[in-house]
Amino acid sequence: MQFTDAKEGSPVISGLTRTVEEDRFTLRWIWPRDIDAVYIRKTPAEQAESAAGDTGNVKLYTRAEYKANNGYHSRLEGIGRYVLTVFACREGSGGPQLIRQADGGNSIEISAGKAKIYYSLLDKGGFLRKFKTIQIQVTTEVPIAKDVLCYVKKQGGYPANKEDGMLYPFVAPFPAGKTILPPVEVGKQDFIRLFFTDGRTYGQMYELISV
Repeated sequence: MQFTDAKEGSPVISGLTRTVEEDRFTLRWIWPRDIDAVYIRKTPAEQAESAAGDTGNVKLYTRAEYKANNGYHSRLEGIGRYVLTVFACREGSGGPQLIRQADGGNSIEISAGKAKIYYSLLDKGGFLRKFKTIQIQVTTEVPIAKDVLCYVKKQGGYPANKEDGMLYPFVAPFPAGKTILPPVEVGKQDFIRLFFTDGRTYGQMYELISV
């Protein structure tokens, strides 16, 4: 089994769509003429680029199965975003050849459940001191990279978003479970709050909850 890049006249997948109902999804597409089988690959979105040449996790699906089931059905498992890729397959002298499409028309994203990230902030400071310390505690269901979250400091009230104050990155990833960070020293009128560094991307994968 090997990949081959699509050329002019190559059989390619088009019209790929997805529907999701509860914990199951369905893929449908337009089959190229004279193609009786495809291979389907499901890859975490963050690994999709590095898995471009990987044939180890593809699944054979025939035109007959597609017709009998009115599409390709599978269960949503895990969390986060996944990329589903459907490769047209034709037989070559060295075995099955999977057609890789540069136009991306054979790939589609699907979102599984969101992992929950809980955080709490504990203020500590004496009445006469000019500064106070804030202890940040983060509890996450899965490991998350250091660039997923940031905290924002604002004077006089809690920041409304990551642009509403001074943004600080975290310097280490968060393992699954509870993480208690070193105390942060701020002014007595300063307040902080945690945000996603990229809400559009990470908001599809995680749910950030203040407790």
